[in-house]
Amino acid sequence: AKLAKLRRDLLAPPTKGGGGGAGEGFDVTKSGDSRVGLVGFPSVGKSTLLNKLTGTFSEVASYEFTTLTCIPGVIMYRGAKLQVPL
Repeated sequence: AKLAKLRRDLLAPPTKGGGGGAGEGFDVTKSGDSRVGLVGFPSVGKSTLLNKLTGTFSEVASYEFTTLTCIPGVIMYRGAKLQVPL
């Protein structure tokens, strides 16, 4: 029962009055066998790496914080589908 309640709390839509602002584009439905996140400082090549590995398009520019929404991509590795949201 405790696990069911925690799952319901995670999947329930957020209620108004929370502390955060309304972000856009950061809710990605899980696909594949696992998720891998790319983390790093601005302008180090995360979007370029994602574009080359997954064949998706993420805007690349010479200024910081170019990618403002989440761009999901999928990599096949040893028969497993790895989702790489950026």
